[in-house]
Parts: sequence; C-alpha cells; structure tokens
Amino acid sequence: MSQMDISVIIVSYNTAGLLEKCVANLRLAIQDSLRVEIIFVDNASKDNSVEVIKTKFPECRLLVNEQNVGFGRANNQALLLATGRYILLLNTDAFVASDTLSKTAAYMDANPRCGILGVRLEGRDGVLQPCCRYFPTPWNTFLRRTGLSRRFAGTRMVDDLAWPHDSVRACDWVVGCYYLLRRELVEEVGLFDPRFFLYFEEVDHCFAARKHGWDVVFFPHTTVIHLGGESAKSVGAVTKSGQQLERLQVESELLYFRKNFGLLSVLGGVLLSVLGDLLNMGKRAFKSGMPLDVSGTLRHILLVTSTFMRTRFATKATR
Repeated sequence: MSQMDISVIIVSYNTAGLLEKCVANLRLAIQDSLRVEIIFVDNASKDNSVEVIKTKFPECRLLVNEQNVGFGRANNQALLLATGRYILLLNTDAFVASDTLSKTAAYMDANPRCGILGVRLEGRDGVLQPCCRYFPTPWNTFLRRTGLSRRFAGTRMVDDLAWPHDSVRACDWVVGCYYLLRRELVEEVGLFDPRFFLYFEEVDHCFAARKHGWDVVFFPHTTVIHLGGESAKSVGAVTKSGQQLERLQVESELLYFRKNFGLLSVLGGVLLSVLGDLLNMGKRAFKSGMPLDVSGTLRHILLVTSTFMRTRFATKATR
C-alpha cells in the first residue's frame, strides 16, 4: 500500500454542528495529486458527534473514547495510526481554503527543515487572529495580564500582531487548530506531552521541536477561518462561569513553565501572578473609585497557588 501524503487528524468534542462544514471544506482542498486519509478521535462527546461521523463520513477512521482524555492525548492516539508523510491536526472549528493543503504540503516538500507549519488564521469576520507567536514566559505573561507591556517595549509578547502578515517567517510556535507536522519530526521529537490536558500542548511541542533543530514556520499564503473555542464553550456551559477552563489554563501554564524553564522560573511565575492580581485590583479600584475587589482577587490567587501545590510544584497533571 502506497504511503499517504497527508494524514488529517480531527479531535471532536461536542461540535457536531461544525463537522459537516469542516469536512466539506477539507474535501474541496483534497486535490487529485494528494493522497489524504482522515482520522477522527471523538473525546466522549455528549452530543451526536459520533453518529454524524459514522453516517456522513463512513470512509474515515473513527476512534471513540469513553471519556474525555484531553486534546493532546486524543491526538496522540491518532498520531500512532497516521501513515502520511505529513500529519495535519485540524480543529472542527477550522475551515480550510481550497488551496490550503496543496500549498502547505508543497512548502514542506521544498523546505525539508520545516518540521511544523501554521497558516494565516482569520475569524468569521475576517479579522486576523494571532497565528505566529513567541513563547510565553513568566515575565511576558505578567506584562500582558497587567497591561504593563507598553512600558517594556523590548519584551517579546506572545501575541505580537504589529507586523505585516504577508510573508513566510520562522516563529516560536503556531496554533494547534491547523498544525502541519512532518513525520520525521514526530519520530524524533515524539508525541504531545500527556500532562497537558488542554492548552499549551502545541506550545510545548514546538518548544521541543525548536530544541531539536527543526524550523517552526508561519505560512501566510493561504487562510484558514477559525471560529475558536467551540469545544471549550461546551465545557464552560456546564461549569460555574467557565472556572473549570480557567483551572486547566492555569495548570497547563504552570506545567509548561516548570518543564521548560525550571523550578525557579515557575516559582517566579507564581509570585508574578500574585503580584499581577494585586496590581490589577488596585488599578480597578483607582479608576472606578469603587472598593477593592478583594474576593475576586483572592479567588484567583488561591486558584494559582493551590494548583501549584496540587500539581506537586508543577510537575504532575491533576487529570
């Protein structure tokens, strides 16, 4: 059996209403010269996602998890089965253009040191989304959360959009909604770290790829429409104000800082997070003239510090 050119992996979680459009766009992008397989992993959806996949896309391979194992782990399941020279991780809320697969595969063919490739991302309204990013650090994260980045103009911020997104350029990491991988990179660098249940899995993976000498590339000559957060919304709807998602965000950030920058860095990150909460509380009170929002500030401080402890000083995932 001849090798596929691209293995497309789609993790579904409570996004049945998006599946047909996602796959319809994908099919339009599969040109005769490309051999493409599609692998679905359903993460215990509570809607009819599994039924839609079985009925509408019977030619696709489907893995069904009995429980939600997280985004990175679900992709890992399919990565072990993928046969393509390139492997595309595609979100159900990401809609490719008709030239997306052919153009990105051709770029990878012509640039053998490109291990991971992302594309120009726009919202449904045509507004550019952050899609060519710098690595987060405790310092630039603190500056973003407190609005102090303007006073430290020399610091690389994660989502710097102040440049023309019209040329190919190397970057630190690209967003996982369209994440094209070279098979050799997966064999050398490995799969996603299973400790990241949600968030930071692609950041960590790109960090590892860069350490191994692979290029991570932003390719602007095709556009993917990305709605953003559709699966997360289904989780937030059944938790208090989406606090479960906030907890996962905090946990993944701490795990990432500890893994890639060490204990002192993550300790600094916790302290900067507490300082940032206190500064933001004071700024809000000063601008509005209202009493200090002590309860909200303490809630977030407790979330960060307790997560740090529950993860055994940011070394072990809680789920």
